[in-house]
Amino acid sequence: MEKLLALSMQVKLTLIFFVFALIPLSAVGFLAIKSAEETILNMATNQLEQIAEDKASLLERWIAERKADVEVVAHSSILKSLDSEKIASYLEMVRNRYGEYGEYGDISVVSADGRLIHSSSGGLERPASQDWFTKASSGELYMSDIFLDEKKGESFFLIAAPLWGSSQGVEGVVCAKVGTRTILSVILQASLGETGECYLVNLEGTFLVHQEPERILMENIAQSDSFRNILHSPHQRITYTDYRGMEVLGASKRVKGTDWALVAEQDRDEAFRGADELRQYVHLALALSIMGAFVSAWLLSRYVVLPIRKLGEAAHRLASGDFKNLNLERDRKDEIGLLHEAFGEMASQLQDRQAHLEKAVIRREEALKESDVMLKQTQEAAERSHQLASLGQLAAGVAHEIRTPLTSLKMFMESLENERDLPAEYGEDVLMAMNQMKRMEDTINRFLNFAKPREPLMGELHVEDLIRDALLMTGPRAKHQNTRIILRLPQDLPALRGDRKQLGEGLLNVIANALEALGQGGEITIEASVENRKSEKGLVPWIRLDVEDTGPGITEENLRRIFDPFFTTRPNGTGLGLSMVRSTLQGHGGAIQAVSQPGRGSTFSLFIPVERIQRQESEFH
Repeated sequence: MEKLLALSMQVKLTLIFFVFALIPLSAVGFLAIKSAEETILNMATNQLEQIAEDKASLLERWIAERKADVEVVAHSSILKSLDSEKIASYLEMVRNRYGEYGEYGDISVVSADGRLIHSSSGGLERPASQDWFTKASSGELYMSDIFLDEKKGESFFLIAAPLWGSSQGVEGVVCAKVGTRTILSVILQASLGETGECYLVNLEGTFLVHQEPERILMENIAQSDSFRNILHSPHQRITYTDYRGMEVLGASKRVKGTDWALVAEQDRDEAFRGADELRQYVHLALALSIMGAFVSAWLLSRYVVLPIRKLGEAAHRLASGDFKNLNLERDRKDEIGLLHEAFGEMASQLQDRQAHLEKAVIRREEALKESDVMLKQTQEAAERSHQLASLGQLAAGVAHEIRTPLTSLKMFMESLENERDLPAEYGEDVLMAMNQMKRMEDTINRFLNFAKPREPLMGELHVEDLIRDALLMTGPRAKHQNTRIILRLPQDLPALRGDRKQLGEGLLNVIANALEALGQGGEITIEASVENRKSEKGLVPWIRLDVEDTGPGITEENLRRIFDPFFTTRPNGTGLGLSMVRSTLQGHGGAIQAVSQPGRGSTFSLFIPVERIQRQESEFH
């Protein structure tokens, strides 16, 4: 919780620093961008309006000059004479002097009755049916719309003036065909950057003059924002979409005396390039400022909050019993340093008290453990003494109650066995009775041996000999029940010191139990190996004998009791076999271990030290 509070404090400090550091800078950047955009917009708009005004005025003067040229020609006495030869010479001079009537232009003279008197370039078709002839014949000065000469690829317009006779009547008409090349080369050339352009349209939105000739009289912009905004809107927008679909700035000017409009436009991106660059610089400055403010605020907040967070973490560690990793700042001389110093002294005092309590608890625990060990040892010794005492009494009773009459019966049977006149059928009964008495005698001896085991007679022996003797005794039974015995004996097994008879009887007992568990068929694997185990003398070599069978296995509950005296699962068993094996191995300083799973067989492992060590209770896991 303290960590969350400290983090919240750090965030608050960072936000406060941002508010006081970034808002003024952001406001200044925003105002700078807006001011730059307004300034650039005003400059671009004024420039476009000035260009449109200048170009429209220039176009008006140029048209007025062309009209004046035609009127001057119309007042010439040469044209009034209607003399074809004189007129041709005069008009050729005019064409050479004025380029507008040169290669793409034409000047024609038509009589009042519609007869073509002269044309500098071949004449006009059916002049009497044309509007220019009708208007000029009525005494008016006429100027037509712009047309496209598809043969020459040139746009043009017509100016017609009446030829006044001596009687003040109209004797003919002068018609001049004026090309727009001069307009393209002079009027439409505007210094508006890379994307700026000027073009001429009529009130219907058709291109009359354009720097791309293929658009002239072929395209109409009546549906574009350019046409609606410039020519028809009472309140022009600052920016709009032109006929190309581009956002532009524009201005227009009507040409007096015509239904034409001159339009000047420039792409918005180019016009505002300076403002965009300024915006990028401002954004970059803001980004750098934000980064700097963030780093500064983070460092400042860490300087204030981190010691508090460390103190909270130290309190958590102290509560969990960790007195070493408190991570306190003891070198600071301010109030936070004094707080850390006081907390450290408190933690040191708590640690001393904790150590004192731990020592007292450890002493009590050690005393309890020693008492518990002694109690367990005493209980085990008492139980074992009780078992041995009970077994001794049982053995004494058996010896007293059974052995004396058994000896008499045995002597009587031996005398019967030596009787020569004894029938054959009684001889078998005597033999059976002798075997049963021998079995009873062996059982009594087994009880007596368990109650009072004799000390082993130590001598040098080899594991191979023990296994060979055991298989000699159990081999016939294994063969009888079709049990396969597999031996795995390495060549370099060391010799042992032990009682050959006791160890042999123990191994024989384990193999006999395996045969008893298998019944018919199955396998018994006997494997010997050398293992190094820790002892008081360090690592010492041990002989390990594994007897593995493929029988039904032993349940977990029975596996814990198989070495207890008198525990058995066989109806005719005494429960002393594995107990005596364990006692024999412990007398040699060794141990026995059993691993089994129901349905997967059992493995009994016998551990015997190569050199005899002091008898002890060994544990194997």
